[in-house]
Amino acid sequence: MKLTHVTTTVLLLVLAYCTAGAALPTFTDVTEKAGIDAKHSYGDSKLNNIVEGTGSGAMFFDYDSDGWLDIYLVNGCWLKDISDNRGRKLRGNLTNRLYRNKGDGTFTDVTKKAGVGDKGYGAGCSAADFDGDGDVDLYVLNYGANVLYRNNGDGTFTDISKKSGLDDSRWSLSSPWFDYDNDGDLDVYVTNYLEYDKGEFRSFYPAAGYPGPLSYKGQPDAMYRNNGDGTFTDVTKAAGLYNPGGRGMSATAGDIDNDGLIDIYVANDAMENYFHRNLGGGKFKNEALVWGLAFGEGGQGVSSMGPTIGDVDRDGRLDIYVPDMGYGCLQMNRGKYFEDRTAQSRLAVVCGQYTGWGGLLLDYDNDGYLDVFIANGNAHHEYSEEDVLMRNNGKGGFVDVAARSGAYFRQKHVGRGSACGDFDNDGDIDLLVVNLNASPKLLRNDGGAKNSWLTVVCKLPGGKSDAIGARVSVKAGSLTQIRDVIPVTGYLSQSDTRAHFGLGEAKTADVEIRWPDQRKTTLKNVAAGQMLKVVQEPKTK
Repeated sequence: MKLTHVTTTVLLLVLAYCTAGAALPTFTDVTEKAGIDAKHSYGDSKLNNIVEGTGSGAMFFDYDSDGWLDIYLVNGCWLKDISDNRGRKLRGNLTNRLYRNKGDGTFTDVTKKAGVGDKGYGAGCSAADFDGDGDVDLYVLNYGANVLYRNNGDGTFTDISKKSGLDDSRWSLSSPWFDYDNDGDLDVYVTNYLEYDKGEFRSFYPAAGYPGPLSYKGQPDAMYRNNGDGTFTDVTKAAGLYNPGGRGMSATAGDIDNDGLIDIYVANDAMENYFHRNLGGGKFKNEALVWGLAFGEGGQGVSSMGPTIGDVDRDGRLDIYVPDMGYGCLQMNRGKYFEDRTAQSRLAVVCGQYTGWGGLLLDYDNDGYLDVFIANGNAHHEYSEEDVLMRNNGKGGFVDVAARSGAYFRQKHVGRGSACGDFDNDGDIDLLVVNLNASPKLLRNDGGAKNSWLTVVCKLPGGKSDAIGARVSVKAGSLTQIRDVIPVTGYLSQSDTRAHFGLGEAKTADVEIRWPDQRKTTLKNVAAGQMLKVVQEPKTK
């Protein structure tokens, strides 16, 4: 009888576990089915330098303004400065790719038609309506001159790189857009990495594959002010943002100190990170040390990758998560300083076995709390690793749910950039992952919309341009969530501009939008389960 009782108890526990696991959403690899046939290449036959190992990013964005997220994928190329002669067969054959969302779960390659198939050595990308004409323009970041494509509004783009002044020839990786000087148009912060020496430095441990970042000089990032006429001016020094020895891997932005001004966070490689606090009047000050954001808990300058920002504990303050080559770093915002909670949250025990790159904070199960996704892969060799999915338990900790989240998480890849967004408009957040020298992965979220959700689409007066820099607050029951509309997040990539919120079991929510000009719009008892477009009222004279 005792054995039977124990057996029955064990079976019930197993059944309860399986039932709980089945209740969670899963991610399905729909890359091939969706028609995404691109393949990333670092432009060579063998991985042998830091340029090739840095990889590329990707982007969800609505280039044709039809309400469906399109996909842009950045690629490498064969380049004499970095590639071996054995890879010359790839010369001129690699290009970036643009895929148009057809709204039925499939995509069409429109790269040639749109004219955005840059053949430079690509790293990152971003998109924003810099000229205020109602459609998003495309910025491609390269090892070499960057490329700015102006959206013509008819499905095509025009290369205006040289005329604009954004054809920076340094090795650029990331470029968040926002209105830093509050003059009504979007400016751009460009993160630059290091000065590669074309392979001249050879004093390194051969088993490492190639020299690391400390073997090269860093490069300063750049802030470009939008002049309002299609051109930009470098105001880095005037804005207090000049750091000549930086090794920026990626950057993001948000109102981190809750003063209504957009700040900048830069994740650097093998050195301290930067927190450029916006002082107003077009001025910034690096206060990373004061706020506890310069280093990880151990005090070391780790190899930080792509920073992602969100309110993890729902206390009304933006927190920061940064993947790296160690345990990652979860920095919790305590108002006047940040507290490292990587170990206490149980992120360290899982992430410490991997090399993290493309990190994202997203509410994949719509329970109202932000979860963590990380694309992993070895830094110096094409050694594959599993990706990480950690579910927020709402109590300050995360639970590893990767094994219960679909077959994809039982596979290994050499991951780099990642982006998130609701590409099928069904109310849950999907994933796009770039893998080094391999096919990207489009992962459809199946089951995330079982909980309630609300997506807020913020538009400036006229209803066409995204309100970049707006803060959206959503209150459902006792839970209040915030999100700043800054889609450049994570490693080399950009995610959905639309502000998505999981509502749990709530059927309605109150919404407040603080627009970039600090005016506010409040909406009460908004029904869940919709993409709510909110257009800012024009100023009255």
